[in-house]
Amino acid sequence: MFDFLDTYPFWLPIIIFFGRIVDVSLGTLRIIFVSKGERLKAPIIGFFEILIWVVIISQVFSRANDMVTYLSYAAGYAAGNYVGILIEKRIAFGVILCRVYTNKSGSKLLKLFTLNGFGATMTHGTGSVNEVDIIETILERKHLKRVSNIVLEFDKDAFYVIEDIRTRSRGVFPKSQNLLKRWRPGK
Repeated sequence: MFDFLDTYPFWLPIIIFFGRIVDVSLGTLRIIFVSKGERLKAPIIGFFEILIWVVIISQVFSRANDMVTYLSYAAGYAAGNYVGILIEKRIAFGVILCRVYTNKSGSKLLKLFTLNGFGATMTHGTGSVNEVDIIETILERKHLKRVSNIVLEFDKDAFYVIEDIRTRSRGVFPKSQNLLKRWRPGK
């Protein structure tokens, strides 16, 4: 399969480096999907992850005999972790809970969330200094920036925390955009 490496051995460290980037990035995604209970996506990604790893490691064991190859393997692993994190942030997969603590009237923030299609619940609490309103909303991670902007426009001094959650059931959630509707102009 890699017979050309006998003629062009300088390609081996490059193939190992980029192969490890793909392999480790897939591993990062697989772990995310396993933690979210994605029973179909995780094994498919795992299949390709281990297939690439087996091909790369076989080349390391059969042809690698210098420090450059070993360093390219390690550097590919490190770069793969970095790329995996970038991909994970980009796809923003999952569901989160955003809990906002504010000294201002929480009912106004509740209305802002509702106007933007997010369901929310408000409770009252006692903070270390005074009374606070606590507003909770559950949303997909891809909407976090939008919700964060709403909160900060409402109260720049608001304190909020984000928690990862595994599942959600019932409630008011923004409607998902239909894939075909996205490409139809005027819709």
